[in-house]
Amino acid sequence: MELKGRVALVTGAGTRVGRVIALALGKAGMRVAVHYAGSEKGARETASEIVRGGSEARTLPGDLIDPATGPRLIEHTVKVFGSLDALVNSAAVMLRTPVGEVLVEDWDAMFALNLRAPFFLSQAAARVMRDGAAIVNIADLAAFETWRAYVPHSITKAGVVQMTRGLAHALAPKIRVNAIAPGPVLLPEGWTKEEADKLISTTPLCRLGSPEDVAQAVLYLLSADYVTGETIIVDGGRHVRT
Repeated sequence: MELKGRVALVTGAGTRVGRVIALALGKAGMRVAVHYAGSEKGARETASEIVRGGSEARTLPGDLIDPATGPRLIEHTVKVFGSLDALVNSAAVMLRTPVGEVLVEDWDAMFALNLRAPFFLSQAAARVMRDGAAIVNIADLAAFETWRAYVPHSITKAGVVQMTRGLAHALAPKIRVNAIAPGPVLLPEGWTKEEADKLISTTPLCRLGSPEDVAQAVLYLLSADYVTGETIIVDGGRHVRT
């Protein structure tokens, strides 16, 4: 896909990795719908930066835990920009939930945002996307590893990987669907220096990544016209460590 002038919707684009992805797409010349839930200030700053860079952007609010929000976001994006060529499902929540302390409401919230929302967003997007469009889902290294303090989160992200494969098959050849599974590109809030240092020392490339590493992978997948059903792990080699 030639990115310049195309329309992208990025969920969770007011903060963290989603914000960096939206900025990268805007820099590539895409017209970006910047979705946010609680990060209105960050979303407005993201959109303003894209506009200053010479592209178009609009902010779109919405709580994706509400099932009605996804289809509404797709409809609003098409109404504002006239089309939709790329969907990046970035919005997610990562809660520390050790087994034995998991609450039903936490489980339901994680599954609603991390897995249900991207599926129904993708389903709604597929109805309006043109041939050659693409969807990129943001999964997590947790989909491939066992993190005992994040079991529900890991299950949702494993679901995103399988969802990606299933949608890639179901929506081909019109729409390509891929995913990215980031590793340590942005530490969870509250991590100590000791925890960060241990993470770095056990990563084969011996450093943390950055949200820009994820954004570069998104740009590749949007442009790679013969790649679908793939999940690219961006983790500094953690998944191959012994």
